[in-house]
Amino acid sequence: MSNPASNQRIDGRRLWDSLMAMAEIGATEKGGVRRLALGPVDKAGRDRFRGWCQEAGLTVRTDAMGNMFARREGRDPSRPPVLFGSHLDSQPSGGKFDGALGVIAGLEVMRTLNETGIQTEAPVELVNWTDEEGSRFGKAMMGSGVWAGVFDQAATEALLDTEGMSLGQALDSTGYRGTEPASRFPADSYFELHIEQGPILERENKQIGIVTGGQAQVWYDAVVNGQDSHAGTTPPSLRKDALVGAARIIDLVDRTMRARGEDGRGTVGQLFVLPNSRNVVPGEVRFSVEFRHPDQAELGRIAAQFPRDAGFVARDSEVTLELTERVRLPAQPFDPACVALVREAAARLGYTAREIVSGAGHDAIFVAQHVPSAMIFTPCRDGLSHNEAEHIEPNQAEAGCQVLLQVVLARANRVV
Repeated sequence: MSNPASNQRIDGRRLWDSLMAMAEIGATEKGGVRRLALGPVDKAGRDRFRGWCQEAGLTVRTDAMGNMFARREGRDPSRPPVLFGSHLDSQPSGGKFDGALGVIAGLEVMRTLNETGIQTEAPVELVNWTDEEGSRFGKAMMGSGVWAGVFDQAATEALLDTEGMSLGQALDSTGYRGTEPASRFPADSYFELHIEQGPILERENKQIGIVTGGQAQVWYDAVVNGQDSHAGTTPPSLRKDALVGAARIIDLVDRTMRARGEDGRGTVGQLFVLPNSRNVVPGEVRFSVEFRHPDQAELGRIAAQFPRDAGFVARDSEVTLELTERVRLPAQPFDPACVALVREAAARLGYTAREIVSGAGHDAIFVAQHVPSAMIFTPCRDGLSHNEAEHIEPNQAEAGCQVLLQVVLARANRVV
């Protein structure tokens, strides 16, 4: 990898201090964060991020989905920019580093370029994508999805949270609905630094994950309908218990996953029981279902088999099932040249590394459909994420950020 600043070092202490300062916004008692997308706490995080970017001399703009872009000009402003970043929103009981590491490390890259007086050939832009987590409005990676043309903007803005507020209303209430269209523009490349959110790197004592792509996914919304009835007077022969039917379908999700071995993923993460009274046989249950697999063909087989099998389970449980497919994402390989830059940077810097497929969805998955992209993983303790106990060490954050700096410089200074 050829770039004139391969010996430049980011400031690991400043990076860590900035991560901890961002973690103060929405801090929870158990050490995590709660920054639900486009809520007042997310707005506070965005405000702090925007202030830091402006202090670094970056030009900050926001598109109609609230995606934030902080630009540092290159020698040739006509060249498409090198993008890098992640997201600042979190799960309801999330950790300090999921998403935030990529954004704050990107800011540290910008600060390092300023301090070392490096002007890249192409412009570089740091991105904070809107609502990557999907925990408030029910659909993940919405900002990048609209930007990439995967999701319709009007339909996305119409999505409601549990309080009945639409995403569009939330955008307006935070003041982060920008005037720029929420659509993709020419970009040279995109890089995203993220914690692994799994145990592989830690288990194998690797410092860097060279992410080659993301696995295929399919998401469903499930509604099981039975009949409300009195818990004390309804005998077994007359019961149409929606929760029992849902429980059997949830067991099917687990069995479907385990039949695929260690590559299988199947999860029910949301469950709503109605009328939710201890002395009423439940008449309705709503829940989420998702499957993931690195093999596109195998996920296709799951998507063909599960709805049919779940229907049989519902029939045998004397309830009805409505299963609506919400999202289907193909396996997404990353750009070989961008992946090679990550591999070469890790080797040049002396970090132990291995190739890995992302088990989680990331904004890079959608961006990669149109822009050459790659990701960098750092280990996280016990592979734990989407949890307030999520943790990485300062040296792990520094290593990931150092690789990010090198790949951004290499791509922004490449000969075209």
